[in-house]
Amino acid sequence: MKAVIYCRVSTEKDTQETSLLRQEEELSQFAAHQGYEVADVFVDKHSGYDIERDGLLDLLSFVKEQQIKAVFVQDETRIGRGNGRMAVLHLLQKTNTSVFTLQDKGVLNLNEMDSMLLEILALVEEYQRKLHNAKIKRGMKRAVSQGFRPESNLKTRGNPEGRDRIEVPVQEIIRLRHAGLTFEEIASTLKGLGFEISKATVHRRFIEFKDTHEG
Repeated sequence: MKAVIYCRVSTEKDTQETSLLRQEEELSQFAAHQGYEVADVFVDKHSGYDIERDGLLDLLSFVKEQQIKAVFVQDETRIGRGNGRMAVLHLLQKTNTSVFTLQDKGVLNLNEMDSMLLEILALVEEYQRKLHNAKIKRGMKRAVSQGFRPESNLKTRGNPEGRDRIEVPVQEIIRLRHAGLTFEEIASTLKGLGFEISKATVHRRFIEFKDTHEG
């Protein structure tokens, strides 16, 4: 089984290099003792309250892409402090990645409050997905009722899913806007058809079209 190591100190002082090396050495031995092969080591010299850490961001991407199932840290504060710590734990929970700490001599032992908060975060995220899907369905129904026909209006160009993910369908944005849909509803409708487009992009393309044809 593969795992990664994460080492962090709070400052960039040269004296902290020893601490980072010690963390990596101890965690490598710890991971081997737990039966894991270390795939990579990520290091930060940054405050735990800030989640914009290069090493941490690289770690999260690596864990997701390589399907890593374990992260080894010295203690839970290395992951982060305050709200940032819970955010990182939530992201690792989503990839079913366990956190092992030297302090716990095994899997991170969360207190009752932390466990409850992670459950709430997962529940909220699930309902956000349901709401997003409901908005897409509502937008699609409203568009179809106004005469929108995706099978006729959108080009496929060989996409096996019948979707064109490359170009933004400006004409459909104009058509849907004139049909009375909001920019958010248009974005949700087009996302349901495979176009990864934000509300801001929909609004910008609509204004650009309007300026070009009315200017």
